Amino acid sequence: MILDATDKKLLFLLQTDSKKTTKELSLKLNLSVTAVYERIKKLEREGIIDKYVVLVNRSKVGKGFVVFCHLKLIQHTKEFITTFENEVIQLTEVIECHHVSGDYDYILKIVVKDMEAYREFLVTKLTMLQHIGSTHSTFMINEVKNTTIVAI
Repeated sequence: MILDATDKKLLFLLQTDSKKTTKELSLKLNLSVTAVYERIKKLEREGIIDKYVVLVNRSKVGKGFVVFCHLKLIQHTKEFITTFENEVIQLTEVIECHHVSGDYDYILKIVVKDMEAYREFLVTKLTMLQHIGSTHSTFMINEVKNTTIVAI
């Protein structure tokens, strides 16, 4: 699907605040409410709009300690990769998991209450996963930028 300037502006507005009504969006885009509604439905059908979510302030819910854990598997077989990925998906503390190139196989973004909670997670959950060779943890000092907006 080719996005025109109006689609791009609509996507920006929705990424900024997805709770805006079609009426509010129509005023910003100089389109009718129906036209905005139809564009949104088309973007959803095409899979460009993937889902709508609420972004939670981690600190306000006791999950303000952020860890980036670099992880190596002991082997790179399809079986080991599949097993690891299926297991890590189940860990609620892991909010992102990326299979990467370089010195490590995966980078996990983990959110917990504090260092003690991370140690508990590491000892009782993460290191219990099969096929992990080594881990390297980096702790966030300050979040400089965190956005969900994809520039189009």
